[in-house]
Amino acid sequence: MSRYDAVIVGAGHNGLTCACYLARAGKKVKVLERRARVGGAAVTEEFHPGFRNSVAAYTVSLLQAKVIRELRLAEHGLRIVERPISNFLPLEGGYLMVGGGLDATRREFSKYSARDALRLTAYWERLNRIGDVLRAMALETPPNAGGGWRDALAAVRDLRRLKALDMTARRDLLGLFARSAADWLGDWFESEPVKAAFGFDAVVGTYASPYQPGTAYVLLHHCFGEVNGRRGLWGHAIGGMGAIGEALAAEARRLGVEIECEAPVRRVQPGSVVLEDGREIAARAVVANVNPKLLYLRLMEPSLLGEEFRERMARYKCGSASFRMNVALSALPRFTCRPELGLHLASGILMAPSLDYMDRAYLDARANGIARAPIVEMVIPSTLDDTLAPSGAYVASLFCQHFSPDANWSERKDEAIGRILDVVESHAPGFRASVLAHTALSPADLDTEFGLVGGDIFHGQLSLDQLWSARPLLGHADYRAPVPGIYLCGAGAHPGGGVTGAPGHNCACEVLRDLGRQ
Repeated sequence: MSRYDAVIVGAGHNGLTCACYLARAGKKVKVLERRARVGGAAVTEEFHPGFRNSVAAYTVSLLQAKVIRELRLAEHGLRIVERPISNFLPLEGGYLMVGGGLDATRREFSKYSARDALRLTAYWERLNRIGDVLRAMALETPPNAGGGWRDALAAVRDLRRLKALDMTARRDLLGLFARSAADWLGDWFESEPVKAAFGFDAVVGTYASPYQPGTAYVLLHHCFGEVNGRRGLWGHAIGGMGAIGEALAAEARRLGVEIECEAPVRRVQPGSVVLEDGREIAARAVVANVNPKLLYLRLMEPSLLGEEFRERMARYKCGSASFRMNVALSALPRFTCRPELGLHLASGILMAPSLDYMDRAYLDARANGIARAPIVEMVIPSTLDDTLAPSGAYVASLFCQHFSPDANWSERKDEAIGRILDVVESHAPGFRASVLAHTALSPADLDTEFGLVGGDIFHGQLSLDQLWSARPLLGHADYRAPVPGIYLCGAGAHPGGGVTGAPGHNCACEVLRDLGRQ
């Protein structure tokens, strides 16, 4: 058997981030990837002749600036451009745009509520104050319940951060973790379009109504990011999301990491992994960049884990009810509320005009498997990146909710596609006629293709019982499995989902702590 300091299962962005940091410290590292290319869910592929797009993950904001800088991603070709407008919300008889500067957003808000326009600055300040604290904690290992002196010091460190907040911010923090997005936003704003524009972040990738407790935190989770040093913005990676994985892989190879694709792993065990082809690769540390359910319930022998641990992991909540489409277009969509071409087409276009609309989509999916009128976000990345489509043509990403992971997707996929296209057509007549080709990934496809259990893009629900020291389970939040020598570096570990690189960074620190750093 070949022997390495670390073998990493899964060449998604967190696995590659972890590999880079381990190799920077002088470790001999090998990465194994089931699919034919690196990147995990952050990949770019051609889906129609001449048309390429991000396959699953589709936008940039949460990728850690520290990871970009230290792993030299820009030097390896990664270039991220900002959306000129963050979001465009088409409405019956009007529209709302968010972004383009504080004054521009205030003017937009004032069309619906002068009071909401006045409260916007205070809202962002209060949200960012909490976000700054949690952003600092994202690149640190959370204190492990029942751990030793190091965990006690980490708990003191985090408590000091919270103590530094004034009472207003502490109350905000409690509310954001415990309340619904509808309650939180209702305390600030009165206009339904304004609440919808912000409320989308509370349900994206989450199988929940915005009226459900805990969704306020999901909203906050999407506020951690930055683009090119500017906080709270969303951007596009030139060449699609695959540019992130390719840049990470280039740095990993520069550091001496061996990357092998089309190498599915059958079993993870202390000291080695066994591949589907029968090969066994030995390593002092085995690091899994997979959903925790995959690691603990499919890749590890039950005898290695306690019965109580396995029972709790079986109840680990996964399932984001997301449906993902890529569409090749012969022309840009023309929205009834704003038919002219403009910067709004380079934004995130949110087709969900109210929190009640989002609530009905969730209730429909719970009752019938598929929302009658889905929540649809459209991004047209070729308005910012001409490498993705032929001249005069365009590609669009459609990220949609709510579609139950438990629906019969072998029979209902076409029905879901039809309902999604109906929503877009209702806002932009003629859209269907401009569609040259499309691909679609149901929750079942996201599970099969990318190992996103239940189609969960976050590797586990972002609920209070699955965050920080409880992610994925209380007592195992330090990236270490219950079995010595096995680690978890994916989004099922702190700080959770999104293309961040943070779990990979943090896990590498713990592996190096155990192996010793050169």
